[in-house]
Amino acid sequence: MRTTTRSGFRRWAAVATALAAVATLTSATLAPSSPSGQAHDPADRLRLTQLQAMATHNSYHREVSFAEQKLMSEHDPNFRTLLYSHASLPVQLSRQQVRGIELDVFPDPDGGLYADPLIRKDAGLPPPADPELRRRGFKVQHWADFDYRSNCVSLRSCLRQVRKWSERRPGHVPVPVLLELKETDPELEERGGAVSPPWDTEMLDALDAEIRSVFPDEATVTADDVRRPGQTLEESVREHGWPRLSAARGKVMFLMDNDDQELQDAYRAGGRESLQGRVLFTDSEPGRPDAAFMKVNDPTGANKAVIQDLVRKGYFVRTRSDVPLDQASSGDTGMLEDALASGAQMISTDFPVPGLAARYGSDYVAELPGGSGPVRCNPVSVPSAKCPGGPIEP
Repeated sequence: MRTTTRSGFRRWAAVATALAAVATLTSATLAPSSPSGQAHDPADRLRLTQLQAMATHNSYHREVSFAEQKLMSEHDPNFRTLLYSHASLPVQLSRQQVRGIELDVFPDPDGGLYADPLIRKDAGLPPPADPELRRRGFKVQHWADFDYRSNCVSLRSCLRQVRKWSERRPGHVPVPVLLELKETDPELEERGGAVSPPWDTEMLDALDAEIRSVFPDEATVTADDVRRPGQTLEESVREHGWPRLSAARGKVMFLMDNDDQELQDAYRAGGRESLQGRVLFTDSEPGRPDAAFMKVNDPTGANKAVIQDLVRKGYFVRTRSDVPLDQASSGDTGMLEDALASGAQMISTDFPVPGLAARYGSDYVAELPGGSGPVRCNPVSVPSAKCPGGPIEP
């Protein structure tokens, strides 16, 4: 991880810190009201960890042009794994019944750092036209200067789309937003590509502030809403559990995909071992003060039992039902079945609806079984006999 800062960062971080300072912090527990107006709905007694829903992996991703794909094939033997595209975020949330997204985030404190990708130059194409690329703030893409296309190019624009959808559907279950914090590729940097600033504590403060500029604390579930007075976040999760659905309808929650210890230490610095005042839940492990969310991407083999044990203990877990492009090519649903049976609350896929895998020769699709709708009772933490009847999300 780099330790040098780029010009303009201090000024931008100061503005971001000011935004964070004026954000309203929520109380230690969420108010027991239901945004859906259904205070007596039996489903409202369920906790966040007692639900299961499908999410999308790299939810922003769009394929580059054919000319750029030709160049990709010359530089990356696995470039075919980059050949998939997702619908816009509102379409995923509304028409594809997705209840979880993933965004890859790059810092851009001065604006314009990723506005003219190397691969476009090599293909003889002009810079992308989206003016958001030249504005200050975090950008969303998979691989700077290479696999850069996105259905929403900035974190701000992505989150605004989710917020607009959320406001139109106030009774929705909490939507996890998984953020992977990325840096530029050293090889592409040497060729004249972008050089990203470091993810130090100040940059992470700016990230929190930018999220709060779109989603204020009353619209999110954070560690401050889970942690009880005098306890660590993990102690609160293990002894009291996550908030109930009645208190969390219409909200989102942010998760950190990175398991890099140095980055996580920077996020928890300054007496924030239990994520006090933070927006993101870190990818932690049992026994740590910040342990509430954990990522186990492979649910197959012995990992299925590992995930089931974590879910029974009250943790929120993300796993995957497929990897590009194995399942889409073979049509095999074994990994999906293991993911569903594991009880992981967030199951990510690149193929949330029928037809997306057809170009690879199969009808593979990853969705909840039996017409469950966008969410179902968790098969591990809620026995079927105790699952309330009717739809969990109106």
